[in-house]
Amino acid sequence: MAKTVGVGITGGIAAYKIVDLVSKLKKDDLDVVVMMTKGACQFINPLTFRSLTGREVVTDLWAKPREYKVQHMSIAQQIDLLVIVPATANFIAKMAMGLANDFLSTLVLANTASVLVVPSMNTNMYKNQIVQENIRTLLSCGYHVMEPDSGLLANGEIGKGRLPGIENIYQEIIEIL
Repeated sequence: MAKTVGVGITGGIAAYKIVDLVSKLKKDDLDVVVMMTKGACQFINPLTFRSLTGREVVTDLWAKPREYKVQHMSIAQQIDLLVIVPATANFIAKMAMGLANDFLSTLVLANTASVLVVPSMNTNMYKNQIVQENIRTLLSCGYHVMEPDSGLLANGEIGKGRLPGIENIYQEIIEIL
């Protein structure tokens, strides 16, 4: 039986890189459900992911589903793994605090599958004591959290905070599954 991976994309510049990840997962015969925050939609169009997965991309908690189901509960029951990538400081904070004010954050609370969080942000944000405490909270809840890479960041600085390579993220997904 094929596994289903939920890919939650948040509003970081690295969102465009997730196209390659979703494509790789589909080529490996995994079913992929993509959910995007409003911020993620500012960086990349949901149509790209719909084309790759053959499924509607969920972007709105209040959107009318094709068939009547409580969508965040329905998707939570389908997935074998939830991957939050790129995980922004904002979204990591929402998860750590249990906030549910959009589709993806509501799904996180309804989810019972394993969770992989892949942080990606500016070095100063990543090193911030509050962000680090939020990551520790997620780890204490049993979430898997990847370390970001170091290198050239979107703002031109060099430091820790880059999205890990897609191949590394893919391998972590396969290992967890």
